[in-house]
Amino acid sequence: MCAMIDSQSAEKISRMKKLRRTLSESFGRIALKKEESSFDEICVTKMSTRNCQGMDSVIKPLDTIPEDKKVRVQRTQSSFDPFEKPANQVKRVHSENNACITARTGSAGKESPKVRRHSSPSSPTSPKFGKADSYEKLEKLGEGSYATVYKGKSKVNGKLVALKVIRLQEEEGTPFTAIREASLLKGLKHANIVLLHDIIHTKETLTLVFEYVHTDLCQYMDKHPGGLHPENVKLLLFQLLRGLSYIHQRYILHRDLKPQNLLISDTGELKLADFGLARAKSVPSHTYSNEVVTLWYRPPDVLLGSTEYSTCLDMWGVGCIFVEMIQGVAAFPGMKDIQDQLERIFLVLGTPNEDTWPGVHSLPHFKPEHFTHYSPKSLRQAWNKLSYVAHAEDLASKLLQCFPKNRLSAQAALSHEYFSDLPPRLWELTDMSSIFTVPNVRLQPESGESMRVFGKTNSHGKGVSNSKH
Repeated sequence: MCAMIDSQSAEKISRMKKLRRTLSESFGRIALKKEESSFDEICVTKMSTRNCQGMDSVIKPLDTIPEDKKVRVQRTQSSFDPFEKPANQVKRVHSENNACITARTGSAGKESPKVRRHSSPSSPTSPKFGKADSYEKLEKLGEGSYATVYKGKSKVNGKLVALKVIRLQEEEGTPFTAIREASLLKGLKHANIVLLHDIIHTKETLTLVFEYVHTDLCQYMDKHPGGLHPENVKLLLFQLLRGLSYIHQRYILHRDLKPQNLLISDTGELKLADFGLARAKSVPSHTYSNEVVTLWYRPPDVLLGSTEYSTCLDMWGVGCIFVEMIQGVAAFPGMKDIQDQLERIFLVLGTPNEDTWPGVHSLPHFKPEHFTHYSPKSLRQAWNKLSYVAHAEDLASKLLQCFPKNRLSAQAALSHEYFSDLPPRLWELTDMSSIFTVPNVRLQPESGESMRVFGKTNSHGKGVSNSKH
């Protein structure tokens, strides 16, 4: 009897083990299939150490994020297909690295992109999304250390696009900046952020397909020296803060704000571009590199070696760009090195000490004996045109604070009195709605130009940014 029971028990155990092996193999095949079919499964954690220089131990952001508020960056394919022909077409625009692009809002009830890609072409030879032969290269717009940007045209619907072609080297794999940019942009949908249309991955290249935008803020200011129209400055700054507020609420830092990375459409819509250096600060895996942000727009805390920064990093860049749009010259145009850049900042804002900037003496590169002692000035002494515009000097002073925690946030800046004369409806817009959908909101003609004319993209493609500055 006991032998019979033992035999039955052994049989049951054997069947259970067999079932467990079968289930395990099935789940393994499902996981493998998912990994092979999704671009988003590119493993950022396996990036080579040579691509991650300047990143050490653990992040200690200045702004502590409550556990219940932490969010994971969205990396899944959105159901919004920017190439789908909408019922009501709204021209919107953007470009990557001075390249440019065109887009519009989607129509209600559209199909999922995955469904469309399998069902829409009527012929096997019809162009499809996600395929290299679906786009025609028209002209080169610029070239960087790891990518070349082309103006292109979609063979699917004939719309202009910007093609950022990233060269892949077998021994190094996909550049981590490209992985980061594509991963972040796939989860960001906002009228003031560059729109990523498509991703094409081949053995030799990774191509990011962006909407095509006419020009960028750097080129626009070059065409209109001496400062922009005050009303245009206000609308451009409002859009910049609107885009930053959106990404900061998702705990993403841009980390490379400069006029070349702010694209402007022919209708005046501003879009944040070039997210190659952007970071999701809610993922505590490394400290941040202090080798970020072009020198002229780099905040003093980063110049002094701090790697423990937060959204306040981007807000310093906003202050610099704000002053430059009004005054017509860069706020702090360092000509030599980091020491020269800091001297220019301290000349206006005053040389910091422990009273004005708690903890400054603990920063790696702060040596009081290396800096001339300056007393702070009013900003209008340095940039006289700030005094011509109501509340402009006050807003600039709250953005250009040496002590990072004193800088105004993007959301708070949008509520500043400087914007008090704008229509209240601007604060009620949905994320994907342009500010120019509000009646009577439009850019004014700059001196010597007719309305809606913004010049052409430079032939040499200025603004294709590299991963280092």
